[in-house]
Amino acid sequence: MEASSGNFGGGAGGGGGVQASIGGRYALALFELAADAPNGAGSIDAVEASLAAVRQALDESADFRTLTTSPVVARGQAAKAVLATADRLGVDPTTRSFLGVLAENRRLGQLPAIIRAFRQLAARYRGEVTAEVTSAHPLDGDQVDALKQQLRQRVGRDVNVDLAVDPDLLGGLVVRIGSQMIDSSIRTRLNALSSAMKG
Repeated sequence: MEASSGNFGGGAGGGGGVQASIGGRYALALFELAADAPNGAGSIDAVEASLAAVRQALDESADFRTLTTSPVVARGQAAKAVLATADRLGVDPTTRSFLGVLAENRRLGQLPAIIRAFRQLAARYRGEVTAEVTSAHPLDGDQVDALKQQLRQRVGRDVNVDLAVDPDLLGGLVVRIGSQMIDSSIRTRLNALSSAMKG
């Protein structure tokens, strides 16, 4: 574990201007470690899949969210619990070590930002564009595939989607690709209509 900690610590500090945020620096360290593995692309895919499982666990488990965000959970206790969760989720060894390092450094609260930044790095590595998609309800596999196809036609290249759910949207989607936002949510249309009526 100490060896892993050294690798991650060095990589995180060496991120420079590529990723300015704390989450971005940790994501860059994890990405570099995966890319430097003997099976670079395969390792990146494995870490990305593991992080997706962690993201799902954060979305679905209030206990796991509390573990990663509560300042009162002792460092050793957080590390032990997060590694047990990692084993339950079946994450790859690189991601498991990384989660342990985050717990030891009290950075588990950065997980959502780290996962988002890693996905962007992996997408850029594969020549994809990343779209941040927020929907009122979870999308099923067919809906995600259809959305990817529509976005691919719009931007002219493969699109990797980062999914989030916001029940306040009242239906529809909000899609952000870089600085471009495509908003088809009912709430936004209602707000626009309300503004137009006031004008």
